[in-house]
Amino acid sequence: MIDALFPLARLLLHGLDAETAHDLTIRGLALLPPRRPPADDAALAVEAFGQRFPNPVGLAAGFDKGARVADALLGLGFGFVEVGGVVPRPQPGNPRPRVFRLARDRAVINRFGLNSEGLDVVAGRLQARAGRAGIVGVNIGANKESQDRLADYVACTERLAPHVAFITVNVSSPNTPGLRDLQGEAFLDDLLARVVAARDASGSSAAVILKIAPDIALEGLDAMTATALRRGIQGLVVSNTTIARPATLAESALAKETGGLSGRPLFGPATRLLAETYLRVGDRIPLVGVGGIDSAEAAWTKIRAGARLVQLYSALVYEGPGLVGAIKRGLSQRLRAEGLTSLAPVVGRDAEEIARSA
Repeated sequence: MIDALFPLARLLLHGLDAETAHDLTIRGLALLPPRRPPADDAALAVEAFGQRFPNPVGLAAGFDKGARVADALLGLGFGFVEVGGVVPRPQPGNPRPRVFRLARDRAVINRFGLNSEGLDVVAGRLQARAGRAGIVGVNIGANKESQDRLADYVACTERLAPHVAFITVNVSSPNTPGLRDLQGEAFLDDLLARVVAARDASGSSAAVILKIAPDIALEGLDAMTATALRRGIQGLVVSNTTIARPATLAESALAKETGGLSGRPLFGPATRLLAETYLRVGDRIPLVGVGGIDSAEAAWTKIRAGARLVQLYSALVYEGPGLVGAIKRGLSQRLRAEGLTSLAPVVGRDAEEIARSA
């Protein structure tokens, strides 16, 4: 029913500014009755972060910042949902307007600035879903005006780790001044050490994973992957939004807006960075491929580049929730066509070729 109504809903929602449309979507999802996720093809099951994912298609952070509708989203068929980003103290983020649809490019620019209801509210919602089925993780960050950003990550970890399957350490948002400075080797080493210690102290088995920026140089990637391996990080998300503006963007006026670009134009650079990351870590750290996934073919390419799991968000703006099922069906068809019974043999098999495509 949701899929059938999406063309009309899209017409109505796209007549509103992007943030208002998003808020209405969250409210609509919150009104849905509980729904069991559809059964998945067993061949799509994935082992990662000490969890068995029913399928590799996840929802990226940023859609459900306040952990309001995680179960409704799982009911749409996602294999996992990442809520957040969350920061310790409530903050409004940047002034509106702060999100823009680049329709002809199938892209989005946002400069939300980690708007968040704060740790207390989100922790309460995640705690309330204790015992429910489905894999939910949380993306954590630091307050814009924080005097001790490392302490912010620790506070989020201590409070949220007992209620989620994984915690994503976000040091790659382009919309909080100075946040990407934490990707520097010394800062990152200290940060990851503290987050892991906080997770352990909480008694949680939640995986700690790190989200990186697509704009990082390969020398920086060398340092980040080495640090992640040294600190026992259990996964890497590749990648966040980009500050780059490809010359090919058709929406040239909107392209001048500041913020992070996501969607189809991000697919190429993010997938090449994913392949480069896989060539550095291999199977030692599961990778989550993000950026520009809008079809089964795009998801398959991410897996070939090294992703064990994938995430999407921006494509939902244009394709609607039916995209989730379409991607899963397409992946199943590819597996059957190749005579495979799981995605494992596909992960990273073409990483060298994809990395060279830069």
